[in-house]
Amino acid sequence: MGMPSKNDRVDKADKVDKADNTDAADDDDIPAMVMEITDVLDLHTFAPREVGDLVVGYIDECVERGFASVRIIHGKGTGTLRRRVHAVLKRHPRVAEFALADHGSGSWGATVVALKV
Repeated sequence: MGMPSKNDRVDKADKVDKADNTDAADDDDIPAMVMEITDVLDLHTFAPREVGDLVVGYIDECVERGFASVRIIHGKGTGTLRRRVHAVLKRHPRVAEFALADHGSGSWGATVVALKV
């Protein structure tokens, strides 16, 4: 018995993938992430694709809790995440105004948001 050929390995991998994907579409089994709500949201631990929905939900929850303002840390980087956050904030009906944080609060790596409470 020799080494399996490349095609044998691909065929076996395809069979495993197909078997594993039968339940992949069922997101009900994935537990929701629970996070403490404070007046600071640090986006460093989130994937960029999650940021839009996350910021909307965060703002809604902060308004419900009576926060007058919050700080969203998006990092300095290339500015892509900052632009994405600002685009969400511009459209959110519960945002009164927002601006980059002062030097002591994160400078251009964070945005301070005044909320309509």
